[in-house]
Amino acid sequence: MGRHQVASLLQIAPLSAACYSTTVESDGRKHPVHFPSLEKYNTSTIVFVTVCTKNRKGILANEPTHQRLRDAWGAKSSWIVGRYMIMPDHIHLFCAPGEFPPIPLAPWVKFWKSQAARFWPEKGDAPVWQRDFWDTQLRRGDNYTEKWHYVVSNAVRAGLVQRAEDWPYQGELNVLRW
Repeated sequence: MGRHQVASLLQIAPLSAACYSTTVESDGRKHPVHFPSLEKYNTSTIVFVTVCTKNRKGILANEPTHQRLRDAWGAKSSWIVGRYMIMPDHIHLFCAPGEFPPIPLAPWVKFWKSQAARFWPEKGDAPVWQRDFWDTQLRRGDNYTEKWHYVVSNAVRAGLVQRAEDWPYQGELNVLRW
């Protein structure tokens, strides 16, 4: 859907604007829209995040990077990481605010990407990260389990392992409760 079609749709139905998860720039590229996390009374906030390497370089699936990312995620308490899956060229993780009131997600993602890239062992891999990321706030507790079942099967679908539990670059740093 082009920008002009979206603009005319918004004039007709302005309340449906929140349904669009991307914006289209003049160069035709899509960019994610990072809506602020919504706090609901007495309900957890869990966000599903996907971050890709620049040009989808397959540089992430190794033990030093795994540890580097775990350290970067733990270096700032504004958001806490629950379950995560590190694939060769992208990462899926679930996170929740670690401080209240919560800070926006984008500065935290920028922080840990910078932390991880700062000490990257292979200088030829720079730049490491794609500029932006994708995020979706989960609506219900069962979404966390459903999404995780899909994510944990990534390595099997990619043909990297026979069984999901054999993929070594996954884990859970914190238990995120719904």
